[in-house]
Amino acid sequence: MKLWNYFSTFEKLLWLVSFVAVVISFLIFDRENMLTLVASVIGVTFLIFLAKGNPIGQFLTIVFSVMYAIISYSYAYYGEMITYLGMTAPMALLALIAWLRHPYKGNKAEVEVNTISKKEVVFMFGLTAVVTVVFYFILSALGNANIIPSTISVTTSFLASYLTFRRNHYYALAYASNDLVLVVLWTLATMTDVHYVPVLITFICFAINDFYGFINWTKMKKKQAQGL
Repeated sequence: MKLWNYFSTFEKLLWLVSFVAVVISFLIFDRENMLTLVASVIGVTFLIFLAKGNPIGQFLTIVFSVMYAIISYSYAYYGEMITYLGMTAPMALLALIAWLRHPYKGNKAEVEVNTISKKEVVFMFGLTAVVTVVFYFILSALGNANIIPSTISVTTSFLASYLTFRRNHYYALAYASNDLVLVVLWTLATMTDVHYVPVLITFICFAINDFYGFINWTKMKKKQAQGL
């Protein structure tokens, strides 16, 4: 009951609509790959917790990353597999530790929102550029499917992971950008195999949830600045 009351009416509705969307798409287009269904449900769930600044979201992100990597491998999206296993999951672990170490006023269910300096922003984009170039050549060597959007996905994923670790509210916009790239990737996949439609629907739901996450974190930042 406490967990149910923890979320606003809009957040509960957002989760419910996302949950129903991924389940219905699974029942219509797949019905076989239970890993896709479980990963999708965990995905729409961890996003609601992240939108609240709750560390539970980071733990669920790690679980989702492993599942999504397996799904990506099945379609030769090696960039997604490597990104989530080698970057998103480890960064989520670091973010989990950072979030637990920086609760807002001792409230472990809400992380303290952080602001990064202009110098750090320059460093972040420089590091992102290096990661992007390195991954482009790695993916080329692996024969990754749809390499350009896959490389862009690496870029947006790294930005999102970095900002999440740094507890900055722009993490959600970076993830929303990544979601849109993934919508393109999995649209291309569904053109050859409709069994991937549930994955596509999942990332459409992710994009909507991440945009809400940015809105809510912006409110959190203002609230915390006022000491509320």
